[in-house]
Amino acid sequence: MQFRLIAVDKLRTAYVAQACDEFRKRLRAYAPYDEIEVRAAAGGDPSAAIRDETGRILKLIRPDDRVWLLERTGNEFSSIEFSAKLDAIAHAGTTRLTFVVAGTYGAGDALIARAEQLWSLSKLTFLHEWARMLVLEQLYRAAKIARNEPYHH
Repeated sequence: MQFRLIAVDKLRTAYVAQACDEFRKRLRAYAPYDEIEVRAAAGGDPSAAIRDETGRILKLIRPDDRVWLLERTGNEFSSIEFSAKLDAIAHAGTTRLTFVVAGTYGAGDALIARAEQLWSLSKLTFLHEWARMLVLEQLYRAAKIARNEPYHH
């Protein structure tokens, strides 16, 4: 199964970009992975930003993609539960699972409706860059767990 991450805005912090590069490299040994950055909306109108970014994200999602949206009100999973969910999705014949990190103001209703899973990394609020890094790390961790390889303790 291929993993795709669609995220609003660029990685701007050097140490976060380095960590993401490292986890991308590690993850690719287990599964195909690609990442798309969507330009953040300009201006200070939150409603317009949500509409604009949601529209651009939805254009990148194929009809047959399974979509998980990172959302603070979503479901939390342990790393072991996350690995088991990914394994079940792969065994169900899914070709691509797309993770979405929306913009600063969140996701629009159409994107929320398109997502089959709303996933919360924590009840804590993280910077969007950190959320991307954590998704990558958890995908790598899930792959290691699924193969019963050391990394997860």
